[in-house]
Amino acid sequence: MLLICLGVWHHNHKKRASIIPTRFNRQRREVCFMPEGETEPVFVPWESLSAWIIEAQGATQYGIHRQYGMGIGFYHRETLTSLEFPCAALPLAISHWEAIRGYMEYEVNDLKSIQDLQDLQGPDDPPHEGLHTFRNARARMHQQIRDGSRTRLSGFFWYLYHVMTLWTIPNRLVEWEVRRLERIGKQTLPEVMREWSEPLPEEHWAKPSEELLRLSEQVRQMQKRQPNRPITEIFAEVQRTASTGKRRA
Repeated sequence: MLLICLGVWHHNHKKRASIIPTRFNRQRREVCFMPEGETEPVFVPWESLSAWIIEAQGATQYGIHRQYGMGIGFYHRETLTSLEFPCAALPLAISHWEAIRGYMEYEVNDLKSIQDLQDLQGPDDPPHEGLHTFRNARARMHQQIRDGSRTRLSGFFWYLYHVMTLWTIPNRLVEWEVRRLERIGKQTLPEVMREWSEPLPEEHWAKPSEELLRLSEQVRQMQKRQPNRPITEIFAEVQRTASTGKRRA
């Protein structure tokens, strides 16, 4: 079993060493892709991207099987080039796109506001999990015991669980993996992509189009009037209204 696990890990390691990730640059309002078979990166305007959610289901001998995913794409040389990846559930697929959209539209400026559900990230902590999240969780557990919101017996089982799961070894492995991926990423990026990723002076930042600003304001106003309505339905209605207006024009 150990040899099989090492073989799977080595196979994935070799794949990651050759994959150039998609990069989003909100200062330039562009997205950089490295399509399969291309030798140079492709830079695409942010507002020209298409995005979609995949939902499929089928019947098997074990019952109904559902699959979800998210995709983004663009036209390159009159051919639709797309990037898709699976997600565990439909809300999670929508959340992936919303996190990207929020980042590119200057609404999300830190990872804590969208992924730190357990509040284990300090203001000066790195965005990934690691030893700091373990220490923060332990400190919070002791604080809860002092506050009376948690019993000492619960604290005992907290320690027992983490001793059985090898204490801080999983967190150290995560930090090692993060450092390895950062090192691989720097080695695989083409020089033109590194230059494109460099920060720009604020006066050179690209601005959103007037149409996008108008549609975004319509979404915000409609959400204020109907706060309990799903945001996906609001986006769809605003888009339908915009498309109808264009056809009439």
